[in-house]
Amino acid sequence: MSLNQHGLFDEGQSSAPLASRVRPSSLEGFIGQEHLLGEGAPLAKVILEGMLHSFLLWVPTGVCKTTLAQMVADTAGAQFQSISAVLSGVKEIRQAIDLAKAGLAQGLRTVLFVDEVHRFNKSQQDAFLPHVENGTITFIGATTENPSFEVNAALLSRVRVYRLRALETPHLIEILKRALATEFPNLRVADDILAALAASADGDARRALGQLEIANDLAATGPDGRKEIDQGVLEEIGQSSLRRFDKGGDAFYDQISALHKSVRGSDPDASLYWLLRMLDGGCDPLYIARRVVRMASEDIGNADPRALEIALAAWQVQERLGSPEGELSLAQAVIYLSCAAKSNAVYTAVKEAQQTVEASGSLDVPIHLRNAPTQLLREEGHGKGYRYAHDEPEGYAAGEHYFPDSMPAKTFYRPTDRGLEARIREKLGHLRQLDLNARNKDDQS
Repeated sequence: MSLNQHGLFDEGQSSAPLASRVRPSSLEGFIGQEHLLGEGAPLAKVILEGMLHSFLLWVPTGVCKTTLAQMVADTAGAQFQSISAVLSGVKEIRQAIDLAKAGLAQGLRTVLFVDEVHRFNKSQQDAFLPHVENGTITFIGATTENPSFEVNAALLSRVRVYRLRALETPHLIEILKRALATEFPNLRVADDILAALAASADGDARRALGQLEIANDLAATGPDGRKEIDQGVLEEIGQSSLRRFDKGGDAFYDQISALHKSVRGSDPDASLYWLLRMLDGGCDPLYIARRVVRMASEDIGNADPRALEIALAAWQVQERLGSPEGELSLAQAVIYLSCAAKSNAVYTAVKEAQQTVEASGSLDVPIHLRNAPTQLLREEGHGKGYRYAHDEPEGYAAGEHYFPDSMPAKTFYRPTDRGLEARIREKLGHLRQLDLNARNKDDQS
């Protein structure tokens, strides 16, 4: 394999995908990831100085992770092996280790690159541990998932984690320009068309190069023998708007978190943006509807009880009518919740009450609060001394105790001074003053 004048691999295989034909072979040919590969950056030192240590690449798609691993091996003079957890199992792991041992016997170190390492189960990941520990292999793994959750703690403790970022549009434009110069010298692309092509790849260099290759095939040849990609070609490519979402992965939870926090922060515009991002990425609208209902209780609660009604109504519309009416109703609910008065008093009260329940055990119901459906239970005293609130002044049994006898009264719900809760707070304050007056009267008597 030789290098061309741009520092890119020239595989001599015109049938190989464009992304393979223009893979960078050195840091000079690598675009993006300046935080790791810029001058003096940590991963740049590893590559330039030929240092070998095991590490994990936490990556989005299409950022040349395999190329980086290959560079590490090449600069260190090590042999390079690559396996994918999608296609491999313990058998392939053993074969790779055997080859590494054979190389070590000849004084040759081995870099073992494991793509999609999170797809290996615990026992498969554990299979690497002794060989990383004794230096048989330098382990380089790659995962699109959060390694804290998807990679065994034992393996994670033996590697350094480098987080790569999605490529930005200017990075992709530069990558496309290099590919045009080396692979399609007779293809004309206006700057605005190139920018649109880069933007549609959504940070994925492989997708950008794939679209360029398709566009070259579709472009018409002009009288001068040159091709040109125009707006019509872009539309004919017909790329759907597949943003980074990976249902159930990090992007999924990051985006629902962003939606929830935007609603909590009373920003209807950002909330609408994240809602549409998730829908655009293919998220199930009913999942979003369920989360919106939670937002209504967790972050708004009794400050505006209508929020819960609107959230439930949006869920019902989505179930009954589907798209696009359902998505519109979800947008209405998200905007309403964003603009509503906020209170987490209900959410906080539930958490505190749950902690009390767990700590206090199975305390008996006070006998005056017990049900008395039979003569025997009435004779046992069930319900004796119970005060019927509707018969009391203001419909409130001032001074009554509703907690277990051995538990002092506790305050879990503390309404805010926002929205309807301001009135609830005022009323509860009045009722607690009635309790205080009643208890003082009992003490005096």
